[in-house]
Amino acid sequence: MKPNKRSALKDAPLRLPGQSIEEYRQERIDKILEPALIATVFIILAALEWVRYLKPTAPSPYFYSSVALIAAAYAGFRIRRAMPGIRALRQARDGERAVGQYLERLRADGYQVFHDIVGSGFNLDHVAIGPAGIFAIETKTFSKPASGPAKVLVDGERILVNGLEPDRDPLVQAKSQAHWLRDLLAESTGRKFQIRSVILFPGWYVEQDRASRREVWVLNPKGLPSFLENENTILGEEDVKLASYHLSRFIRAGEQSG
Repeated sequence: MKPNKRSALKDAPLRLPGQSIEEYRQERIDKILEPALIATVFIILAALEWVRYLKPTAPSPYFYSSVALIAAAYAGFRIRRAMPGIRALRQARDGERAVGQYLERLRADGYQVFHDIVGSGFNLDHVAIGPAGIFAIETKTFSKPASGPAKVLVDGERILVNGLEPDRDPLVQAKSQAHWLRDLLAESTGRKFQIRSVILFPGWYVEQDRASRREVWVLNPKGLPSFLENENTILGEEDVKLASYHLSRFIRAGEQSG
């Protein structure tokens, strides 16, 4: 029997900033809810047995109490192990959302902005397409020290966050994602667009020399508009529409298949 109703939405919606991180964070939360629920069930059973035990015909509650203690200990272990990852994901999600909201202001300058483009085994945080070109934007959200400097230094081919190298090299990641986006648009449009890699560190002071800036911009989000203003116009309105259309179709196709 055919359904007599259908969705009023013709296309799937575009993704939100940080959506992949929020989905992964929710999966982590779901994994700790299971042991917590099991522990709760056995605690309730043990409590009921204790109530019955206090009556003349009560059975022994020791078995259920032992199981409840084991379940509670297991749940506590799982929750304690998962919480640091959940907190880190929340921070990353909030960073992507803050940057995404900031990037939305670029629409007034003729840019199309996309968020959370899902590739094969990774996601590209943001893409901005406008007069100055196409920008693959990666957000890096790190906790700042309680006091003292909070500085990101681009030292040749390295990024140092308060003197330390991140576990994953942001420069390699940003370049790889830019190449992926270039290939994606080339396949769908037949055009080889130049893609600029951008890495944004919300809340951090960023210092980068001119030489390393030729390939990748590493910036505080507040510095991005001035960098864009100083760039030459390389994309006309039709090119912006072409690239934006094909990228939006890719995103919506992924949402519908998911």
